[in-house]
Amino acid sequence: MGGFALVTGASSGIGLEICRSLAKRGVNVILTSRSENKLKRISEEINLKYKVETAYFSCDLADDKGPQKIYDYCESKNYKVEILVNNAGYALPNSFEENSVEDEEKCIRVLGTSVISLTKLFLRNMLKNGRGKIMIVSSVAAFAPPAAIQVLYGPVKTFMNRFNDALNINYNKKGITSTALCPGYTVTNFHTASGVQDEMDSVPGFLKKSASRIAEEGVTGMFNGKKVVVPSKTWKIIVLLIKLVPQFIFDFLSGILAPGRYENLKD
Repeated sequence: MGGFALVTGASSGIGLEICRSLAKRGVNVILTSRSENKLKRISEEINLKYKVETAYFSCDLADDKGPQKIYDYCESKNYKVEILVNNAGYALPNSFEENSVEDEEKCIRVLGTSVISLTKLFLRNMLKNGRGKIMIVSSVAAFAPPAAIQVLYGPVKTFMNRFNDALNINYNKKGITSTALCPGYTVTNFHTASGVQDEMDSVPGFLKKSASRIAEEGVTGMFNGKKVVVPSKTWKIIVLLIKLVPQFIFDFLSGILAPGRYENLKD
Protein backbone atom coordinates (compact mmCIF):
# COMPACT_ATOMS: atom_id res chain seq x y z
CA MET A 1 0.00 0.00 0.00
CA GLY A 2 1.42 3.37 -1.03
CA GLY A 3 0.89 6.76 0.56
CA PHE A 4 -2.41 8.62 0.48
CA ALA A 5 -3.72 12.13 -0.01
CA LEU A 6 -6.50 13.13 2.37
CA VAL A 7 -8.95 15.67 0.94
CA THR A 8 -11.65 17.37 3.01
CA GLY A 9 -14.79 18.72 1.34
CA ALA A 10 -14.19 16.08 -1.33
CA SER A 11 -17.73 15.38 -2.51
CA SER A 12 -18.13 18.39 -4.82
CA GLY A 13 -16.56 21.48 -6.33
CA ILE A 14 -12.86 22.20 -5.94
CA GLY A 15 -12.36 19.33 -3.49
CA LEU A 16 -13.75 16.77 -5.91
CA GLU A 17 -11.62 18.12 -8.75
CA ILE A 18 -8.51 18.04 -6.54
CA CYS A 19 -9.22 14.35 -5.88
CA ARG A 20 -9.41 13.71 -9.62
CA SER A 21 -6.28 15.74 -10.31
CA LEU A 22 -4.34 13.78 -7.70
CA ALA A 23 -5.71 10.42 -8.85
CA LYS A 24 -4.72 10.97 -12.47
CA ARG A 25 -1.17 11.43 -11.16
CA GLY A 26 -1.37 8.02 -9.50
CA VAL A 27 -1.98 9.28 -5.97
CA ASN A 28 -4.21 7.19 -3.67
CA VAL A 29 -7.00 9.30 -2.19
CA ILE A 30 -9.03 9.39 1.03
CA LEU A 31 -12.17 11.48 0.59
CA THR A 32 -14.02 13.15 3.47
CA SER A 33 -17.17 15.27 3.61
CA ARG A 34 -20.57 15.13 5.28
CA SER A 35 -22.33 13.19 2.49
CA GLU A 36 -21.60 9.48 2.77
CA ASN A 37 -23.65 8.56 -0.31
CA LYS A 38 -21.76 11.02 -2.51
CA LEU A 39 -18.43 9.90 -1.09
CA LYS A 40 -19.15 6.25 -1.82
CA ARG A 41 -20.15 6.98 -5.42
CA ILE A 42 -17.20 9.29 -6.11
CA SER A 43 -14.72 6.96 -4.42
CA GLU A 44 -15.83 4.10 -6.65
CA GLU A 45 -15.74 6.33 -9.74
CA ILE A 46 -12.16 7.49 -9.06
CA ASN A 47 -10.99 3.96 -8.24
CA LEU A 48 -12.44 2.61 -11.47
CA LYS A 49 -11.27 5.41 -13.75
CA TYR A 50 -7.78 6.08 -12.41
CA LYS A 51 -6.86 2.67 -10.94
CA VAL A 52 -5.74 4.09 -7.60
CA GLU A 53 -6.73 3.07 -4.10
CA THR A 54 -9.57 5.11 -2.64
CA ALA A 55 -11.26 5.29 0.73
CA TYR A 56 -13.85 7.57 2.26
CA PHE A 57 -14.98 8.71 5.67
CA SER A 58 -18.08 10.78 6.38
CA CYS A 59 -17.47 13.51 8.93
CA ASP A 60 -18.74 17.00 9.78
CA LEU A 61 -15.88 19.39 10.48
CA ALA A 62 -18.28 21.75 12.24
CA ASP A 63 -18.02 19.16 15.03
CA ASP A 64 -14.98 19.99 17.13
CA LYS A 65 -14.19 16.28 17.38
CA GLY A 66 -14.25 15.91 13.59
CA PRO A 67 -10.51 16.23 12.92
CA GLN A 68 -9.65 13.62 15.55
CA LYS A 69 -12.25 11.23 14.11
CA ILE A 70 -10.69 11.56 10.65
CA TYR A 71 -7.20 11.01 12.01
CA ASP A 72 -8.27 7.99 14.08
CA TYR A 73 -9.95 6.47 11.02
CA CYS A 74 -6.76 6.81 8.96
CA GLU A 75 -4.67 5.35 11.77
CA SER A 76 -7.05 2.42 12.22
CA LYS A 77 -6.65 1.56 8.51
CA ASN A 78 -2.87 2.14 8.52
CA TYR A 79 -3.25 4.77 5.80
CA LYS A 80 -0.04 6.75 5.43
CA VAL A 81 -1.19 10.30 4.69
CA GLU A 82 1.59 12.09 2.80
CA ILE A 83 -0.60 14.86 1.37
CA LEU A 84 -3.19 16.79 3.36
CA VAL A 85 -5.66 18.99 1.47
CA ASN A 86 -7.70 21.27 3.73
CA ASN A 87 -10.58 22.23 1.46
CA ALA A 88 -13.86 22.04 3.41
CA GLY A 89 -15.96 25.17 2.97
CA TYR A 90 -18.61 26.97 4.99
CA ALA A 91 -20.61 30.12 4.38
CA LEU A 92 -23.45 31.98 6.08
CA PRO A 93 -26.02 33.70 3.83
CA ASN A 94 -27.38 36.13 6.42
CA SER A 95 -25.84 39.37 7.61
CA PHE A 96 -23.50 39.21 10.58
CA GLU A 97 -26.00 40.53 13.15
CA GLU A 98 -28.60 37.96 12.05
CA ASN A 99 -26.37 34.90 12.43
CA SER A 100 -26.25 33.11 15.77
CA VAL A 101 -23.01 32.90 17.68
CA GLU A 102 -23.19 29.12 17.27
CA ASP A 103 -23.32 29.44 13.46
CA GLU A 104 -20.39 31.88 13.43
CA GLU A 105 -18.41 29.47 15.60
CA LYS A 106 -19.17 26.62 13.18
CA CYS A 107 -17.94 28.79 10.31
CA ILE A 108 -14.67 29.53 12.10
CA ARG A 109 -14.33 25.86 13.04
CA VAL A 110 -14.70 24.57 9.48
CA LEU A 111 -12.65 27.28 7.76
CA GLY A 112 -10.02 27.75 10.44
CA THR A 113 -9.86 25.62 13.57
CA SER A 114 -10.33 22.29 11.79
CA VAL A 115 -7.51 23.20 9.39
CA ILE A 116 -5.17 23.79 12.31
CA SER A 117 -6.28 20.59 14.06
CA LEU A 118 -5.95 18.34 11.01
CA THR A 119 -2.59 19.86 10.14
CA LYS A 120 -1.30 19.36 13.66
CA LEU A 121 -2.47 15.74 13.76
CA PHE A 122 -1.03 14.66 10.40
CA LEU A 123 2.06 16.87 10.59
CA ARG A 124 3.50 14.69 13.34
CA ASN A 125 3.54 11.65 11.05
CA MET A 126 4.96 13.72 8.20
CA LEU A 127 7.80 14.82 10.44
CA LYS A 128 8.54 11.21 11.38
CA ASN A 129 8.71 10.32 7.68
CA GLY A 130 10.75 13.38 6.77
CA ARG A 131 8.37 14.56 4.04
CA GLY A 132 4.85 15.74 3.41
CA LYS A 133 2.73 18.22 1.50
CA ILE A 134 -0.10 20.37 2.79
CA MET A 135 -2.59 22.40 0.79
CA ILE A 136 -4.90 24.99 2.31
CA VAL A 137 -7.68 26.06 -0.02
CA SER A 138 -7.94 29.76 0.76
CA SER A 139 -9.32 32.55 -1.44
CA VAL A 140 -8.43 35.84 -3.11
CA ALA A 141 -10.66 37.23 -0.35
CA ALA A 142 -7.57 36.81 1.83
CA PHE A 143 -5.99 39.74 -0.03
CA ALA A 144 -9.09 41.94 -0.41
CA PRO A 145 -10.58 44.48 2.01
CA PRO A 146 -13.41 43.20 4.23
CA ALA A 147 -16.69 42.70 2.38
CA ALA A 148 -20.26 43.66 3.24
CA ILE A 149 -21.33 40.01 3.01
CA GLN A 150 -19.76 36.89 4.52
CA VAL A 151 -18.16 39.05 7.22
CA LEU A 152 -15.98 36.29 8.68
CA TYR A 153 -14.97 34.63 5.41
CA GLY A 154 -12.24 37.02 4.25
CA PRO A 155 -10.63 37.53 7.68
CA VAL A 156 -10.45 33.77 8.29
CA LYS A 157 -8.90 33.22 4.84
CA THR A 158 -6.33 35.94 5.61
CA PHE A 159 -5.50 34.08 8.81
CA MET A 160 -5.18 30.82 6.86
CA ASN A 161 -2.67 32.43 4.49
CA ARG A 162 -0.60 33.56 7.43
CA PHE A 163 -0.86 30.08 8.95
CA ASN A 164 0.40 28.73 5.63
CA ASP A 165 3.38 31.12 5.82
CA ALA A 166 4.14 29.95 9.36
CA LEU A 167 4.09 26.29 8.31
CA ASN A 168 6.59 26.95 5.55
CA ILE A 169 8.90 28.96 7.80
CA ASN A 170 8.92 26.24 10.43
CA TYR A 171 8.89 23.04 8.38
CA ASN A 172 10.36 23.53 4.90
CA LYS A 173 13.78 22.50 6.18
CA LYS A 174 12.21 19.31 7.54
CA GLY A 175 10.87 18.22 4.16
CA ILE A 176 7.34 19.59 4.47
CA THR A 177 5.83 22.25 2.21
CA SER A 178 2.51 24.05 2.46
CA THR A 179 0.60 25.68 -0.40
CA ALA A 180 -2.21 28.23 -0.07
CA LEU A 181 -4.51 27.88 -3.08
CA CYS A 182 -6.30 31.22 -3.53
CA PRO A 183 -9.00 31.07 -6.22
CA GLY A 184 -11.33 33.87 -7.21
CA TYR A 185 -14.93 33.25 -8.23
CA THR A 186 -15.24 29.54 -9.00
CA VAL A 187 -18.15 27.80 -10.70
CA THR A 188 -19.36 25.24 -8.14
CA ASN A 189 -22.54 24.53 -6.18
CA PHE A 190 -21.04 26.24 -3.12
CA HIS A 191 -22.72 29.60 -3.76
CA THR A 192 -26.16 28.05 -4.14
CA ALA A 193 -25.72 25.85 -1.08
CA SER A 194 -24.56 28.81 1.02
CA GLY A 195 -27.31 31.16 -0.16
CA VAL A 196 -25.16 33.68 -2.06
CA GLN A 197 -25.90 32.60 -5.63
CA ASP A 198 -27.28 36.06 -6.49
CA GLU A 199 -23.83 37.54 -5.92
CA MET A 200 -22.25 34.91 -8.15
CA ASP A 201 -24.81 35.53 -10.90
CA SER A 202 -23.92 39.23 -11.01
CA VAL A 203 -20.20 38.58 -11.60
CA PRO A 204 -18.94 38.92 -15.20
CA GLY A 205 -18.15 35.63 -16.91
CA PHE A 206 -14.46 36.37 -17.43
CA LEU A 207 -13.96 36.42 -13.65
CA LYS A 208 -15.47 32.96 -13.16
CA LYS A 209 -13.16 29.95 -13.44
CA SER A 210 -13.95 26.25 -13.48
CA ALA A 211 -13.30 24.09 -10.44
CA SER A 212 -11.22 21.71 -12.57
CA ARG A 213 -8.88 24.53 -13.62
CA ILE A 214 -8.51 25.75 -10.05
CA ALA A 215 -7.73 22.22 -8.85
CA GLU A 216 -5.22 21.50 -11.60
CA GLU A 217 -3.26 24.70 -11.02
CA GLY A 218 -3.35 24.12 -7.27
CA VAL A 219 -2.13 20.53 -7.43
CA THR A 220 0.60 21.43 -9.92
CA GLY A 221 1.74 24.28 -7.69
CA MET A 222 1.71 22.05 -4.62
CA PHE A 223 3.92 19.43 -6.26
CA ASN A 224 6.26 22.20 -7.43
CA GLY A 225 6.58 23.48 -3.86
CA LYS A 226 4.85 26.83 -4.46
CA LYS A 227 3.81 28.58 -1.29
CA VAL A 228 0.90 30.51 -2.80
CA VAL A 229 -1.08 29.73 -5.95
CA VAL A 230 -3.48 32.25 -7.46
CA PRO A 231 -5.04 30.44 -10.43
CA SER A 232 -5.38 32.22 -13.81
CA LYS A 233 -3.67 35.33 -15.12
CA THR A 234 -6.87 37.31 -14.58
CA TRP A 235 -6.86 36.77 -10.83
CA LYS A 236 -3.09 37.18 -10.54
CA ILE A 237 -3.51 40.66 -12.01
CA ILE A 238 -6.46 41.42 -9.73
CA VAL A 239 -4.52 40.39 -6.62
CA LEU A 240 -1.61 42.58 -7.73
CA LEU A 241 -3.99 45.52 -8.20
CA ILE A 242 -5.54 44.93 -4.79
CA LYS A 243 -2.10 45.31 -3.28
CA LEU A 244 -1.17 48.41 -5.31
CA VAL A 245 -4.19 50.58 -6.07
CA PRO A 246 -5.72 53.06 -3.60
CA GLN A 247 -8.82 51.93 -1.72
CA PHE A 248 -11.21 54.30 -3.52
CA ILE A 249 -10.26 52.89 -6.92
CA PHE A 250 -10.73 49.35 -5.63
CA ASP A 251 -14.17 50.32 -4.28
CA PHE A 252 -15.16 51.80 -7.66
CA LEU A 253 -14.06 48.75 -9.64
CA SER A 254 -15.68 46.36 -7.16
CA GLY A 255 -18.99 48.17 -7.56
CA ILE A 256 -18.85 47.39 -11.27
CA LEU A 257 -17.44 43.86 -11.22
CA ALA A 258 -18.90 42.52 -7.97
CA PRO A 259 -22.01 44.56 -7.16
CA GLY A 260 -23.39 43.93 -3.69
CA ARG A 261 -20.17 42.67 -2.18
CA TYR A 262 -19.01 46.07 -0.93
CA GLU A 263 -22.08 48.29 -1.31
CA ASN A 264 -22.86 48.44 2.42
CA LEU A 265 -19.40 49.76 3.18
CA LYS A 266 -19.93 53.08 1.36
CA ASP A 267 -22.14 54.86 3.91
